[in-house]
Amino acid sequence: MRLALGAAAGLALAVAAPLAASAHVHVDPGTASAGSTETLTFAFSHGCDGSPTTALVIDIPEGVGNATPIVQGGWTISRDSGADGIPTQVTFTSDTPVEDGLKATVSMDVLFDESAADTQLAFPVTQICAEGETAWAEIAEEGQDPHDLESPAPVVAVGEVGSADDAHGHAAADGGNVGADGGDAASTDARSTDAGDAASTDADPVARWLAAGGLVAGLAALVIVLVRGRVAKADRG
Repeated sequence: MRLALGAAAGLALAVAAPLAASAHVHVDPGTASAGSTETLTFAFSHGCDGSPTTALVIDIPEGVGNATPIVQGGWTISRDSGADGIPTQVTFTSDTPVEDGLKATVSMDVLFDESAADTQLAFPVTQICAEGETAWAEIAEEGQDPHDLESPAPVVAVGEVGSADDAHGHAAADGGNVGADGGDAASTDARSTDAGDAASTDADPVARWLAAGGLVAGLAALVIVLVRGRVAKADRG
């Protein structure tokens, strides 16, 4: 009985830990270069104690030079801006409440000031539900593990000032061609080439395994033919 209870408790902890870790509002990517624009995607897959989500209110921290919400189906967007016109808060209201257990995302293009280099910028999020709300706004103190927080704010680590090529969503400074999606054509070609190379690399092991399998099968067939030939010759003798 004790072994059974211990096993059950261990299983409960093993299941509860990942569930607790996933009950956050996550931001991707979690890193960016100062002086560049990065597309941040905020994701969640839970409500407020089971209640469906109706809106996400995202606070824009100091160190952000601009924030441009990305229009996507299923969400209505509103913004509060400061005197300089830079959004200080962006609200994504769901056209239909997002049920608990379903994953949803919202995105925005964020320009990080050069002054934000080597800092961590928190983007506090208030998750509003049909019943209740949760403020994902806790920030870990120095030396504290963010995973120990009950309601951690999504955080982006801002690195050194990036090169001009790191500024996403802008045309090349030398007036290079722009692709159909608004990106630099040369960059698009490079990404396509990289993707092709990656696909080739992924395919190579499969080809080698298939070739090796064919070789082994051929050798096995040859051995069988030789053995049968010797047996038949011995029978005739």
